[in-house]
Amino acid sequence: MPKPFVNLENAGARAGGDYKKIIKKIVRDRVCPFCPQNLARYHTKPILKTGRWWILTENGYPYKGALHHLLLIHRKHIEDITKISPAAWGELLKMAQAEVKKRAIAGGTFYMRFGDPFATGASVSHLHANLISPDIDKKNRKPILARVG
Repeated sequence: MPKPFVNLENAGARAGGDYKKIIKKIVRDRVCPFCPQNLARYHTKPILKTGRWWILTENGYPYKGALHHLLLIHRKHIEDITKISPAAWGELLKMAQAEVKKRAIAGGTFYMRFGDPFATGASVSHLHANLISPDIDKKNRKPILARVG
């Protein structure tokens, strides 16, 4: 059997029941949910921008406490940062900077997990970056935590 494109254990660590149900469906379907031909089947948020190498969208299941949680998904199915071309790195940076400027994000985090989801904490193995900023005006807000490993 081919290796799965999603990690059910990591999905359950951060998300409610709806996300876990979607991940279970993806496991049964044996497809990558972030490959462009499958994205609309599992991801309900609109595509904000499509570049040559990246797709920009809102995360359908944002981390608790996030005001903005965006995904930049590599259009080709790759799982390792060593496979990203210099031009694709440039486009990723440009898209992230434009979105930070457009949304007037005062601060946040930008990260990418790569490789084995059991090592990274990712729920989807297809290479993607997260751009996250907290709702700093929310009273009694707690830190946004991301799983690694």
